[in-house]
Amino acid sequence: MRFVLSLLALVVLITGCASKPPQQQENICTIFKQKTSWYRLVNRSEEKWGAPIHVQMSILRQESAFQNRAKPERTKLLGIVPWKRKTSAFGYSQAVDGTWDWYKKETKKPLASRVNFADAIDFTGWYINKTNKINGISKNDAYNQYLAYHEGHGGFKIKSYNDKEWLINTATKVDKRSKKYKQQLDQCKSQFKKKIFGIF
Repeated sequence: MRFVLSLLALVVLITGCASKPPQQQENICTIFKQKTSWYRLVNRSEEKWGAPIHVQMSILRQESAFQNRAKPERTKLLGIVPWKRKTSAFGYSQAVDGTWDWYKKETKKPLASRVNFADAIDFTGWYINKTNKINGISKNDAYNQYLAYHEGHGGFKIKSYNDKEWLINTATKVDKRSKKYKQQLDQCKSQFKKKIFGIF
């Protein structure tokens, strides 16, 4: 019995460490050094969907700060009592229920989970690819990709973001971070590629 309890405690400890967000989130090289499996997973998403690593990671950083169980803040009833959440957004990607169901159905991944980084980053690549096809936005255009990610493909078409100054500012931030991530990654990605191919 003690062995079983010890084993369960170890599993909980390992799981907790694995899902803990990276500490230095403004440096993509540091992120991949801390999260040793993430480069391989994001690279796989890039190869599958054509979505650049730096764009995917900048969007995920903005959406959840890499917290696997992130949720929107609750609204306040009468300005005091915690009430319902604004949307069903959840997990690394902050995908809402309907969009996540669409992704699972189209990719034939019924067990995909928003708290799993591999699934979340694959979703992000998939959505960027969808946005490229539906809205004609370049996969390298982090600014407009983020606007479509936040507002949805229909919302982007009618430019629902135009009256949301805060969202325009956020998209600008995502774009700047994406460019910074790319510059950083250009300096360090060779070491992560070597690990993918088992060269140390």
